[in-house]
Amino acid sequence: MLRIGLYSEDGALQPLLSSALGREYRVIGAPDEAAIDRLVESSSLDVVLLDLDESHTSATQRIQRCSQMLAGSNAPLMVIMADDSMRSTAAELVRAGAFGYLRRPPSIRDLKAMLTRAQETHSLKRELKSVHSRPEHPGSCDQLIGSSSQMQEVYELIRRVASVHASVLVTGESGTGKELIANAIHNLGGRSGQPFIAVSCGAIPETLIESELFGHEKGAFTGTVGSRAGYLEQAGEGTLFLDEIGDLSLSTQVKLLRVLQQREFSRLGSTKLIPLRARLVFATHRDLGEMVSLGTFRQDLYYRINVIRINSPSLQNHREDIAEIAHHFLRKYSESYGKPMSAIEPEAVAALECYPWPGNVRELENIMQRAIIMAGTQSIRLEDLPAHIVDDCVVSMEEVHPAGSFERQLRDYKIRLAVAAVREHNGNKTLAARSLQISRAYLHRLLRAAGQEPAGDQDSARLELA
Repeated sequence: MLRIGLYSEDGALQPLLSSALGREYRVIGAPDEAAIDRLVESSSLDVVLLDLDESHTSATQRIQRCSQMLAGSNAPLMVIMADDSMRSTAAELVRAGAFGYLRRPPSIRDLKAMLTRAQETHSLKRELKSVHSRPEHPGSCDQLIGSSSQMQEVYELIRRVASVHASVLVTGESGTGKELIANAIHNLGGRSGQPFIAVSCGAIPETLIESELFGHEKGAFTGTVGSRAGYLEQAGEGTLFLDEIGDLSLSTQVKLLRVLQQREFSRLGSTKLIPLRARLVFATHRDLGEMVSLGTFRQDLYYRINVIRINSPSLQNHREDIAEIAHHFLRKYSESYGKPMSAIEPEAVAALECYPWPGNVRELENIMQRAIIMAGTQSIRLEDLPAHIVDDCVVSMEEVHPAGSFERQLRDYKIRLAVAAVREHNGNKTLAARSLQISRAYLHRLLRAAGQEPAGDQDSARLELA
């Protein structure tokens, strides 16, 4: 129940509003300063509703008193009802810190929406203050891996917002682990015992997206044979993760915005309102700000979902975590495949760190699964990695690592091995590659780096007999 302190001289207004707003709202009348003071100090109010009427003799004193109340950091937010003649005064109070202004008399629908938003904003501020005042403590961020400064920033944001009931927008390239971030928020925020439902908006056909989100009743549209709860309802008091929110059509965006504003929805084919109890976390790899400027994403929805923003960094931007993430996948999949693996050899780690990873962590996961399957020993070797990763390693080392560094010495050692193998096999590069257990293409890259083979020699080498 939302508790409203009505600061008004009109004694008939309190029972009228109580009847019109319904059982979910409790309107407490406060006709004078002493009454409103007691209510604010007792922390029994969610919102203060100020009634400004030019006919009231103490309007000036009431305005001054409310201006003082707005300065209190713990005071509930204030919503103002004002006659047209008091519009400029109401605007001044809004600039001073009041939450919003409604024309008097307001529509009950608009009044409910503004009172609810004011209460949610006040609760959010209280929760944020509580979170900031807590002592720092290490917390688990579920399956997220990485010790870099970029990932530490992500962990810190997750811990700070997990217990705050506010919309979160997770941005980042595909494959960076946006769903893992949403899951960590869910688990750390006290909702771990409730459902976590992940939905990819881009994977649902436009004709079905509303039915999937809101649910439907029997006969709501052609082909329905029964009623069904949508994802908003299935999430209950848990978390609903809407991935690729930028793929929603403008018409669906309007309906989602209404749900977020009213905190209620109804199934297709039904007029029964269902309260929204779940927390919503959104994600996208697209630039929503640019989409707003192009008119393909609603500005009001963008501001509604972008309350708290967490950016999931691309793997290329925290390369120092590649080895740690790769070893995590080594342990995970060697166990699930029943193939014990103990290590990743330094040459293979160096190759992984050289590669730009356009597919981010998801691509690294796939590569590690393949390497475990292909490996003939209990460790991942360079030759267990795909050729396109290995082939870029030599050039990357030469460009990035200075002379004398471990990586540069490792590169030079591999080049010497390649030259010696070719000499040992009398120039037969196919046999040399076999003896080193590397691909012939990688052998040519090593020889070119040593200056012993021009760029065109690789094509002629393909004519060699095995």
